Amino acid sequence: MNEFLKWFFAFISEMLKGFGMIFSGIGKGFAQIFNIKNYIEIFKSYSTNFGVLGWVLAILAIIVVVAIYVLIAFIIVLLIRKYIRFRHSIVSNEDLLEEISDLQRQVLKMTKEKDEIMAMKVAQMGLPVGAAGLSYAGGAAGLPGEEGGEEAAQVVEDGVIQTADRRFSRLLEVDSFYRDYTPPEYDNSITLEQLCEMYRSFACSKMHLYYDIKTIRLFIAGMASTKLIILQGISGTGKTSLPYSFGKFLQHDTTIASVQPSWRDRTELFGYFNEFTKNFNETEVLKRIYSSNYNNDVNLILLDEMNIARVEYYFAEMLSILEMPNADEWELDIVPNVWSTDPIKLDRGKLVIPQNVWYIGTANNDDSTYAISDKVYDRAQPINLDAKGIAFEAPDQGPINLGYDHLQQLFDTAFETYPISQENLRKIQQLDLWVIEKLRVAFGNRILKQMGLFVPVYVACGGDELDGIDYVLATKIFRKFESLNLAMLRDELRELVVYMNKSFGKNKMNESIAYLERLQKLF
Repeated sequence: MNEFLKWFFAFISEMLKGFGMIFSGIGKGFAQIFNIKNYIEIFKSYSTNFGVLGWVLAILAIIVVVAIYVLIAFIIVLLIRKYIRFRHSIVSNEDLLEEISDLQRQVLKMTKEKDEIMAMKVAQMGLPVGAAGLSYAGGAAGLPGEEGGEEAAQVVEDGVIQTADRRFSRLLEVDSFYRDYTPPEYDNSITLEQLCEMYRSFACSKMHLYYDIKTIRLFIAGMASTKLIILQGISGTGKTSLPYSFGKFLQHDTTIASVQPSWRDRTELFGYFNEFTKNFNETEVLKRIYSSNYNNDVNLILLDEMNIARVEYYFAEMLSILEMPNADEWELDIVPNVWSTDPIKLDRGKLVIPQNVWYIGTANNDDSTYAISDKVYDRAQPINLDAKGIAFEAPDQGPINLGYDHLQQLFDTAFETYPISQENLRKIQQLDLWVIEKLRVAFGNRILKQMGLFVPVYVACGGDELDGIDYVLATKIFRKFESLNLAMLRDELRELVVYMNKSFGKNKMNESIAYLERLQKLF
C-alpha cells in the first residue's frame, strides 16, 4: 500500500507540474510580449546604424504593431460586452417567462372565481349547479324568489321561450328600419357592358381610381359564377378599393370586415351568444346578411386581408353553405333556441343567406399570410391585380341604383345568348384529357360549371370568349400545378405551351402561357 501511495503521489506531482509549466509558460509568454524595457534595449542596440529609410520603416513597424495590439484589445472588449448582453437577455427572458407564468396563474385564479360567481348566480335562480349553460329568460319577469317573480324563469309555449328580454338589439333595429322602408327606383335599362363602362368612369371621375376595363369585366363575370371572389396581388394595386368603390357606385356601402390573425372560428365573423350577459354579440357582417333579406340591393361584404388567418377556419361553414345546389337550404345556425323577442327574419334560430350577397376577399402573398387552400380556390373566382392603374380621362359619372333582380336577369340573358361555343368546349375537353395524361391533374365538374357561367357574362361585358376561357384556365386550372414537382415536369410544361398554341391559336391564350412560362422559370 505504501508503494502504491508513493507511486500515485509521484504520478500526480508530475501531472500537476505539467499544468504548472503550462500556466507558467503562458505567464512568461505574456510577460515576454509586454516586456517594453527589452524592446527599448533592442531598439537602442540596432538603431545606431539606421539610415533615414531605416528610421522611417522602424517607426512604421512600431505603429503597425501597436495598432494590432489595440485592435486585439478592442475585439476582446467587444466580445466581453457581447457576452454580457447575451447573458443579460437570457436573464431578462427568464424573468419574462416567470412573469408570464404568474399571469397565467392569475388568469386561472380569476377564471375559477368567475365560475364560482356563476354557480352562485345559478343557485340564486333556483337552478341546479351546472345549469349555467341553459338559456335564461328572466329579466322583466324577475328572479325566482324576488317580488314579481314566478316559479321558473322560463315559460315555453310551442317551443318558443316567452320573455321580455332582447338578445339581438342590432338586428331588431334592422326590423324597425325596414318596417317603413321604401325601396329606390332601380335602373332596369342598363346592360352589362354599360355597367362596366359606367363603373370605370365613376371610379375615375369620383374616386380617382383607375382600373383597366378587363379587370372590371373579370369582376362582374366573377359575380355571375360564384358568391366568393378573391382579389389577389401585390400591395397598392387597388384590391380593397375595388369593392369599396363599387359599393359607392351602387349607393350601398360595402361592409368591411378586417380579418385578424387571431380568427379561428365563425364567431369572429358572425358573432356569438354571451351566456353571462344573455346578449348576442352581433357583427356588422351578420347585420348586413340579415338586412339583405329585406332589400333587392346588390350587397357586398369585404373580407380584407382574408388570408392573414386561415380562411378554412373562420369561413368553413359559409363555404359549405354556398356549395349547396338548392338555395333554399342556405341557412346559418345562429342560436339553438327561439325567444319570443327574436328578430322577424330569424327562423327557428336560423338565418337565411340571401342570394343578393357577395363575399369579396383580398389576399396578399407574403411571409405574414397563410396560403389559400385548393378547397377555397375551387369555390372562388380569383382575380389577379398585379399592376397599379394607369391614370386616364373619363366622363363624369354619378352613382346608379342597380337592383339584384335586374343584375341576375342580365346574367341569365348572357348565359343563354353567349354560351361557350361547341368548338371551344371540344378543345377544353381535349385539353382536360391531355393534362390528365401528362400531369395527372383534372379540371373537375365544379370548375367547368363555373367556366360555363363566367365566360358568357365576360363576353356580355364586352370581352372575348377565348380571353375568358384563358383566364379561368390560368387562375383555376394551371394554378394547381404549383403543388406538383415542377422541377421534374419542365418538359411537360413546354409541351403544354406548344399544345395550347396549336389547339387555340398562337397569341390567343396569353394569360395561361405567361403563367406556365413563369412556372418554368421559378422551378
